Amino acid sequence: MNDLQRAALLRQRQLYRDGCKQTSGELLDRCLPVRKRTAHKGDFGRVLIVSGSVGYTGAPVLAANAALRSGAGLIFVGVPEPVYPIVAQKLDEPMVFPLPAEAGGLSEAALEPILQRLSGMDACLVGPGLGRGAGVGAVVFGILKSAKCPVILDADGINALEGHTDILRQAQAPVILTPHDGEFRRLGCDPSDRYAEAKRFAREHGVTVLLKGHRTLVVSPDKVWLNVTGNPGMATGGSGDVLAGVLLSLLGQGVEPTDAAAAAVWLHGAAGDFCAEATGEYGLTPSDMIAALPIFLK
Repeated sequence: MNDLQRAALLRQRQLYRDGCKQTSGELLDRCLPVRKRTAHKGDFGRVLIVSGSVGYTGAPVLAANAALRSGAGLIFVGVPEPVYPIVAQKLDEPMVFPLPAEAGGLSEAALEPILQRLSGMDACLVGPGLGRGAGVGAVVFGILKSAKCPVILDADGINALEGHTDILRQAQAPVILTPHDGEFRRLGCDPSDRYAEAKRFAREHGVTVLLKGHRTLVVSPDKVWLNVTGNPGMATGGSGDVLAGVLLSLLGQGVEPTDAAAAAVWLHGAAGDFCAEATGEYGLTPSDMIAALPIFLK
């Protein structure tokens, strides 16, 4: 056994010493609320997506459709004004609204209308395709400080925290971060020891870390999940937007944040595996995964 293999074995042993569980469909079964015959759309979560910028109009569309196809009741999508006509044309069921913008992305003035919408939400997703303009940081920080519902920080929502992770301690509600290794590094973490660093970050900042990649990890201060679904065909632009939308939907339906993250990565990976089996890995698209989500929820 070489040094790399030995280190991997030690990390795996530490995972199981810390009570790590593997994700499964049984977890999703336990998490999903039973739908009463008398239910209405407001019973299954009002969720808000803050996403998109010029050149990145697909991110809010994929996230919103993934939330829709995984059971969210009401979906609101705030996008910078220049991309509003494009996103609104692509989305029929979710409710899209424009936000103040500058240089093709959000301006700081977008924060006030976002907070007005946020007051009635059950969960919020911030970040996919937002870019790294000056206004994005102000919006992300303002949402973290004000939100009373769970907040998912994805993509550029995470990038906005570079050098400012202390802001997470000011959050009033549960926060889930969904970084890949590059974004994880921008948070000041070393992705060469994914579990130890995710555990440290989660405990220091009181958040849940959904660390994407082969064998995605979900780590909170007191829970650890290891995902076993997924395949290389899912390594394509937009796949993370789908995962974020699924997670948003589960949070909006009232699932506890860490369990929602673990159930979302299982469902996302299972949908990807189904598509890879049907069409192969090379041509698998995020839209294929969205179409497969209801199969597993059924």
